[in-house]
Amino acid sequence: MYGQTNCWVRPDMKYIATLTKDGEVLISTERAARNMAYQGFFEKDGQFNLKLHLTGQDILGAGLTAPLTSLKTIYALPMLTIKEDKGTGVVTSVPSDSPDDYAALQDLKKKQPLREKYGIKDEMVLPFEPIAIIDVPEIGTLSAVAVYNEFKIQSQNDTEKLLAAKAKVYLKGFYDGVMLDGEFKGKKVQDIKKLVQKKLVDSKEAFIYMEPEKLIMSRSGEECVVAHCDQWYLNYGEEKWQAQALKALEGVNTFHDEVRNNFQTTLNWLHEYACSRTYGLGTKLPWDEQWLIESLSDSTIYMAYYTIAHFLQGGTFTGKDGNKYNIKPEQMTPEVWDYIFFKKAKKPKSTIPTGTLDAMKKEFEFWYPMDLRCSGKDLIQNHLTYLIYIHCAMWADDESKWPKGIRANGHLLLNSAKMSKSEGNFLTLAEAVQKFSADGMRLCLADSGDSVEDANFVESTADAGILRLYAFIEWVKEVLANKSTLRTGKADTFNDQVFSSELNLKIQETKENYQNMLFKEALRTGFFELQAARDKYRELSSDGMHADLIIRFIEVQALLLSPICPHVAEHVWQLLGKTSSIVKANWPEAGEVNLTKVKASIYLMDTAHAFRLHLKSYMHQLQKPRKGADPVEKAEKPTKGVVWVAKTFPPWQSAVLTTMKKLHNEHKGLPDNKVVSSTLGALPELKKYMKRVMPFAQAAREKMEKIGVEAFDLTLDFSEQEVITTHQVYLASTLELENLEVQYTDSAPDKIKEDCCPGQPFITFSTEPYVTVKAINPVPASGFYTEHLKIMHGDNVSKLAARLAKSCRAVKDPRAVEFWRYEDTELGPRKMPEFGKPLSGKVLIEPNSEFRINEDCKDVSILVGKETYQIGSQIMYMVK
Repeated sequence: MYGQTNCWVRPDMKYIATLTKDGEVLISTERAARNMAYQGFFEKDGQFNLKLHLTGQDILGAGLTAPLTSLKTIYALPMLTIKEDKGTGVVTSVPSDSPDDYAALQDLKKKQPLREKYGIKDEMVLPFEPIAIIDVPEIGTLSAVAVYNEFKIQSQNDTEKLLAAKAKVYLKGFYDGVMLDGEFKGKKVQDIKKLVQKKLVDSKEAFIYMEPEKLIMSRSGEECVVAHCDQWYLNYGEEKWQAQALKALEGVNTFHDEVRNNFQTTLNWLHEYACSRTYGLGTKLPWDEQWLIESLSDSTIYMAYYTIAHFLQGGTFTGKDGNKYNIKPEQMTPEVWDYIFFKKAKKPKSTIPTGTLDAMKKEFEFWYPMDLRCSGKDLIQNHLTYLIYIHCAMWADDESKWPKGIRANGHLLLNSAKMSKSEGNFLTLAEAVQKFSADGMRLCLADSGDSVEDANFVESTADAGILRLYAFIEWVKEVLANKSTLRTGKADTFNDQVFSSELNLKIQETKENYQNMLFKEALRTGFFELQAARDKYRELSSDGMHADLIIRFIEVQALLLSPICPHVAEHVWQLLGKTSSIVKANWPEAGEVNLTKVKASIYLMDTAHAFRLHLKSYMHQLQKPRKGADPVEKAEKPTKGVVWVAKTFPPWQSAVLTTMKKLHNEHKGLPDNKVVSSTLGALPELKKYMKRVMPFAQAAREKMEKIGVEAFDLTLDFSEQEVITTHQVYLASTLELENLEVQYTDSAPDKIKEDCCPGQPFITFSTEPYVTVKAINPVPASGFYTEHLKIMHGDNVSKLAARLAKSCRAVKDPRAVEFWRYEDTELGPRKMPEFGKPLSGKVLIEPNSEFRINEDCKDVSILVGKETYQIGSQIMYMVK
């Protein structure tokens, strides 16, 4: 060993001396000798030739020679931290690059009593200094010495510090270290380690010893060993074959980068692998029938057999009843198999009719290659990699037969925990179906996860899924029963166009997700988001939903959901009056997607959400007691909102976005904030805004991560003012406002101009003056009660009816409400009503009437044409 200065043994450890079949004496622990006994070191397999029992103390101070070191003689010295269950118990010492070795050597040098205790003479220790053999960048030529001093290590018992020191030097020394000595001088350690090993083994100055990586106990209670056994291996590391496998992997859809990376890693380290065993079930090895093909190596091309299985098994699992072609097992000779599987194979001499042979060959050619293999992620490192290798070996000259897709998945958790019968966290397939129904279970399984990480079946999710499916079915029934109430004619409103585009978009996205085996994503786009699109359409369509679009939605929803929930989808399909099964229906055609309209709709919903948050903050501020004032019991909600829309960004924000877009294009992605900050800081027009520049830039970065480089655009693809104006009724309703105005920021205060920019409108709230009047329904037992209504300046009958419908749930349709005023506002409310004539002495308030209020005297009047009438403090309302 290069740089070896001594050899370590533990003074109190028990060792033995054994005689090998080559006549050499080995000193090791008995455990190591037991492993060697099964690796061909001794005359009899499984037995070591014991010559002597001894302890480490017996061999301390022994003079030794070591290969490759520059020293003629080195000595066996004591190290107290050697483990009995690791290695041979005899450890080489290279103190130049091993912190443990250097620490132990320093202990002996510093502590004379320690040397005396174990009988170590000064000349065995003191003259020996670390020998520089490796130059490690940033550390030096004596890396162990450097970290010993850096971490202030005091002795070989400083376990934590030594661990940190080793972590620092070992990896860096292996990957970056350069040899300073010997025939490999100037080469990296990682490149020559195997070469040095080979050199030592070839010169018989070393041998290969193996043991289990950690303690493994057999069922009989014995500690397991590593044994050299007669065995058949497949040489997966063979250069040409490995190159074929790597090429085949390039054409495999692995669905996840992590899976591809695992395959590449496995293909690079996998070499010889034992492919046979002597026990269990399996196929006999054709050339040595005392062996069986082990299970991971077997069945790597059985999918090729699937293509013609029906010819041989007659449609049964065992084939016990024969087949209609009268093919016998003995007729399936290697030549017949070659003819079926290989294009260029000659027609065999066989008793199987030529037509049958050709039919089998045609069947194989039709179905192969294998488009998809699904399996557990734990098989990537063995069985699935063997599958690639064996396909390359079988069809070395026909790449068209190599695998096309491998989908690996994790295991299944139940309620975020591993399934365990002993802990009661266990659910069988039958129990899941009985508990959640087939479709409820399948929906929850699809929602459990798509990645190679373990999926998580959560029972509460399954329960919620059943309710969602039930609600969908009931909604379909209700819609079909009331189809005549839906809007007809042209489906050309803004919300019609958005809903139609979202339907088409979800068809495209869901198809792509199914093709990529992303079932959670398919469920998201094909069910949850599709349902959300329907809900939004229903909420925004103040003039009602369009019949054709709703029927198309139900059809599309059933089709997109059918792979996951086939029973629910079939039921809905039948409710639509379809005569054939949904399984025979084609995937829905995706029409045109107007992305501009979709973006405008997303903008509208984001804006409504932002406005609601702003309203909540506004109310919180109102209810906050001012300094020195009494607490506010309940702040009055605002009745009016003004939405401010910006045509352009403020100049400094435009400069930030333009610069960030330029940086994104130059770097093919946005550089880190340090680069962005320095670039923006150099712009003179931003000097006085620097405190606000980086927060704005960070917000732009976060937006870019969500929607892409268009986050830096200075204008939108649609008119904000038009979108908000079109949906004034919806926005006023969701914010519970009476009036909503839309204005450009040209005339807005400076503060609003700064807070408002394209894509981010701003809203201000205020409370308009009003007078409260009593609205009485004079019809006995009608279910309509007296309400106190706010009347604001400029109100009309329809606004008042809408306000009444909000407070009185019994009013289903505001259009059915009529308001009546007293002819005599003073005496009218005091008169006893006439039986059967509830409207006697009242005058109908015309729909075109305009309400006026005098806030000072709390007076309400109506303007009809040019005439003004007082209405007093009470009015009547009737519901037709």
